[in-house]
Amino acid sequence: MKQFYFYSFILAIFLTFSAPNAAYAQDTTSTGNKIEIPIDGLSIYPNPVTNGKVYIRTSKNKEKEVQIYNVLGKPVQRTRIRGRELDVSSLSAGIYILKIKEEEASATRKLVVR
Repeated sequence: MKQFYFYSFILAIFLTFSAPNAAYAQDTTSTGNKIEIPIDGLSIYPNPVTNGKVYIRTSKNKEKEVQIYNVLGKPVQRTRIRGRELDVSSLSAGIYILKIKEEEASATRKLVVR
């Protein structure tokens, strides 16, 4: 009986590791993944936001595309800013995800609104 379990175990291991072209849940070798180029000198302040304005500063200070998502991933605001000031007064208190894109560089940060 012990031999049966031993051979079953060996067979299970063999089948697990020998499956050709097997797809795994956390396979990071697929070509669909993009590499994020970081934004140089990015700073976001104040965080948490209390006055309805958040300032986004970068080294290049170019036009930025800003997307704000709630914690469920639903987009709640999308805008382009040329300066540093972003108006978030329309957002209710909570935690948001801020996606910023400046030229080819991009960054994702957490934003807290009080």
